[in-house]
Amino acid sequence: MPADRITANLPSRDFDRTEAFYGRLGFLRAFRNEGWMILRRGPLEIEFFPHPQVDPLGSWFSACLRLDDIDSAHAEWATLGLPSDRTATPRLTGIFKLPDAPRMFALVDEDGSLLRVLDNGG
Repeated sequence: MPADRITANLPSRDFDRTEAFYGRLGFLRAFRNEGWMILRRGPLEIEFFPHPQVDPLGSWFSACLRLDDIDSAHAEWATLGLPSDRTATPRLTGIFKLPDAPRMFALVDEDGSLLRVLDNGG
């Protein structure tokens, strides 16, 4: 029986660019037509809708990815050379821990969507 899951729905200014960016992160196309795209990396699934007017600097779209091994994911994605500057889009933070929250890191994609990558282990 498959585990419960939730999929994120995020905006994309351009499906080709979004697919290329997430492809570098290991996501592969599961579905795509002119009005919807689904990218998958193992059990992780992100769905995208066209939104050519989204402002990457003002976007409030976000999703949480909960992983058993955030260290490996972070190490893999860090090899892509994404900036860590708080004003850069896209960007990748280091791993950090906030009070009363699991260890995490953040990835902001080219459209300004925030992915919080949270440690399942706490």
